[in-house]
Amino acid sequence: MEFKRHYYRVGTQSAGYDADPANEGELDELIATSRKRIEPWLSAVFQAEHLNLLIGSGFTTAIGAAANAAATGMSKVKFDSGYDELIDKHADAKAKEMGRGGANIEDQFRSALALLEGFSVSSPKEAVALRTTMDAQLSAFLSSLLATESGIANATGEHRVKAYTLLQSFLLSFASRAASRERLHVFTTNYDRLIEHGCDLSGLRIVDRFVGALNPVFRASRVDVDMHYNPPGIRGEPRFMEGVIRLTKLHGSLDWFFDKTERRIHRKGIPFGAPNTHSDLPKKPIDTVMIYPNPAKDVETTQYPYAELFRDFAASVCRPNAVVVVYGYGFGDDHVNRILLDMLTIPSTHLVVIAYGADDRLKGFCEKVRSAQVSLLIGTHYAALENLVEHYLPKPALDLISGRMSELLKRRPDPDRPGSGVAPAGAPIADEPF
Repeated sequence: MEFKRHYYRVGTQSAGYDADPANEGELDELIATSRKRIEPWLSAVFQAEHLNLLIGSGFTTAIGAAANAAATGMSKVKFDSGYDELIDKHADAKAKEMGRGGANIEDQFRSALALLEGFSVSSPKEAVALRTTMDAQLSAFLSSLLATESGIANATGEHRVKAYTLLQSFLLSFASRAASRERLHVFTTNYDRLIEHGCDLSGLRIVDRFVGALNPVFRASRVDVDMHYNPPGIRGEPRFMEGVIRLTKLHGSLDWFFDKTERRIHRKGIPFGAPNTHSDLPKKPIDTVMIYPNPAKDVETTQYPYAELFRDFAASVCRPNAVVVVYGYGFGDDHVNRILLDMLTIPSTHLVVIAYGADDRLKGFCEKVRSAQVSLLIGTHYAALENLVEHYLPKPALDLISGRMSELLKRRPDPDRPGSGVAPAGAPIADEPF
């Protein structure tokens, strides 16, 4: 499949452009031409019975760029353990086997953990030394995540306004569904808390597997708890609250901790963008913090709590009339791709991919599925968060108000519109202001 520099495919319509717009006039023409095809299509897709959003590290990078904050890199590190060459060789081989391309820090940690398990059996002394170096690197990784959060949280001036506006507008474009519909389910492979922070700013309520107020605990039993309210004057007819989403962090989070004594996962109250000296940050994160390297084999996804997290993912997307919108995810995780491929074996499902570019991983994925079930927005123009939010993502609240306005205008007499002012037979008469 050949992609242009800027390319979209929605339904049966597609277009591609190799050159960037040379001036404001060409940019406006590109936006006008693309918007009249993309926005209505996405509006219809978002009305699916089951709407899911899969977010990868590209989302944090985009918000960080708007806030003028450096995003956490996933490049390889040096453990300085004397076994770096073996770790890198194993990580590169496994990354290539999974079709991920080059290895990154997650692949390195997965390989280092495998080596650590071997040393714990054969050479406890070597295990202690390797564990020490891994703790140091994982602590540095945690610090970089917190630094990214801090850069976004402490942005000032126009950078702050832009970043927070994009963050809230993006989430609300998906979360503003009628309360009678099933909740939006957000899945992310990120370790940071940017989504949670955006939900706090937007007034969105999150439902996840954690239960408790002071010390939330991860529960393996999946209980479909939801939020309701009783309208004034109505008894026995509770209604669903608006602004509620479900959230699943497939690779864990920097504020998840494993209690060895109770054998439970807790979520600590670490503020967004906290300093790396915060008291709740572990000194030896390899033993406590629940940050996972990418699982490369099926057996690894059966371990606790992977089984629960991926069961939620599969159960949410692998059903009729389900839609998954992907943003910032590079299709480098085989265990995630496998579930998406399973979903697309159901004819009524649909996948929307929004990406800055089409690399070999994305092209390879697209070759395995039916093109009619996949919508694509590829390139720096379509995937740029500012363009996406302003021009192409639907605005559910505005759509509802615009629809009501259109109905009112149809009922009002207008000499320039023959037949205006006559309501369709059986149509309810809307209340008009005096």
